[in-house]
Amino acid sequence: MGPDRDGEIFVGKGEHDEFLSLALANRHGLATGATGTGKTVTLQVLAEGLSRAGVAVFAADIKGDLSGVAARGEAKPDFVKRASGLGFDYTPDQFPVVFWDLFGEKGHPIRATVFEMGPLLVSRMLNLNDVQEGIINIAFRYADDDPELKAAGGSGLIDLKDLRELLSYLSKNSKDISARYGNVAVTAVGAVQRQLLVLENQGGTKFFGAPQLDIADLIRTDPASGRGVINILAADKLMASPRLYATFLLWLLSELFEKLPEVGDPPKPKLVFFFDEAHLLFNEAPKELLDKVEQVVRLIRSKGVGVYFVTQNPADVPDKVLAQLGNRVQHALRAFTPADQKAVKAAADTFRPNPKLNTVQVITQLGKGEALVSFLEGAGTPAMVDRTIIRPPSARIGPVTDDERKAVIDKSPLKGKYDTTVDPNSAFEILQKRLAEGGALPAPGAGVPGAPGDAGDAAPAHVGFFHRIGLWFKNLFGIDRARGERLSTSQMVARNVARAVVAGVATQVASEFAKSSGGKTAGNIGKAVVRGALGGVLRR
Repeated sequence: MGPDRDGEIFVGKGEHDEFLSLALANRHGLATGATGTGKTVTLQVLAEGLSRAGVAVFAADIKGDLSGVAARGEAKPDFVKRASGLGFDYTPDQFPVVFWDLFGEKGHPIRATVFEMGPLLVSRMLNLNDVQEGIINIAFRYADDDPELKAAGGSGLIDLKDLRELLSYLSKNSKDISARYGNVAVTAVGAVQRQLLVLENQGGTKFFGAPQLDIADLIRTDPASGRGVINILAADKLMASPRLYATFLLWLLSELFEKLPEVGDPPKPKLVFFFDEAHLLFNEAPKELLDKVEQVVRLIRSKGVGVYFVTQNPADVPDKVLAQLGNRVQHALRAFTPADQKAVKAAADTFRPNPKLNTVQVITQLGKGEALVSFLEGAGTPAMVDRTIIRPPSARIGPVTDDERKAVIDKSPLKGKYDTTVDPNSAFEILQKRLAEGGALPAPGAGVPGAPGDAGDAAPAHVGFFHRIGLWFKNLFGIDRARGERLSTSQMVARNVARAVVAGVATQVASEFAKSSGGKTAGNIGKAVVRGALGGVLRR
């Protein structure tokens, strides 16, 4: 079994034994190092130790190697010798595993509904610009306001065909929709639809749908052994779509954050989440998304969840997130270029110094299976960095065979729960029926805010405010006048000023809307209204 202690996981040995405290495991962590230096083996060692302690684990398996944790290891001479040198007898073992796969080929399918993913993450997944993201925000808000779609559950947005049908519907009714929510440019809708096609070609249709993943199914223990279940996401194929991979894992973190109750500082985590190839999450990510990641990482520990980023270099992780990662394992880095040397120094500076080690020099000298380790201790302060030999895993190092994987899936306690896709009555069916019956929008007062004659108590007051602001802009700039019709002097001046400062005004007004009306939704609608009103000026 190995020399784990009560409340601690034995990871390796340097000048002294290195233990990861379970009580501090939810303070997050970082495992870094160049390709081939042993990061995956270290990840497996941590996952095995957490499972033995009854803690569930979720990890993305990029190369397929991590799947071997489901199979019994072998007492190879090298493993026996290394274990003996670390002070314990090597014992082969295997662990309870549930395999997952977004494509449903190497594990249980994982699905989310479009509505649960939300406009921010959908926009990120589709790589949309600000104008196109505004279209997505309007689509989500319309779906949430439409009484028939809302009655369908999830505002009718279950899979990608629902979103595509809604976008088509908004395009066909763009004039009425623009009057209520802001400018819906048909060309922008078309651009979003093309990006949807790209996502569908990458296999995104298999991710969006029902039944949606129940987060509780990731936090399980094996009833026979009491060990935590290790959830392994087959990500070798998924890595061909890095934006889909990163957005999916961020969605999963967000779901855990939003749905798990507060537990404070438990004696051990409920779940530890390993995010391999973590740099993909932060590459070209907009500030709003980075702020969301920082917020989730900072607060999710109180939900009993630890997040461990696995990547090649600490510089791959933004400083605000890096500051939250208290448990560190640094494998070897190579310093062949000046940029590499700078990266090595930056990595060394993230550790609490050890006067007995030249950390910068040691990072380039570490052998395979060695690492610089600094775990949190005592009151949550990092221990001095130590050069450590990592213990050998107890389960197999390397992938399981296809037959072994199938056997594990067939015995899974979740078999049959997610394997069949459900296609409920949703936006696709509702909107197609509506178009066939004449394509009319819901009648005023039926629950869509901003419509003429809408009851004042049927919608939040700030939405009516935005509608009035839109009308004020139209009058100010003469937008309702026919092309070529003479404008007043004040309207001509207003248009010229708008052309010069539209970008800055749009951002500022949207920000003020959000502040005054108290929420992100208000900010999104504010941006849409500003784009709709000022966009009309710039086209004339």
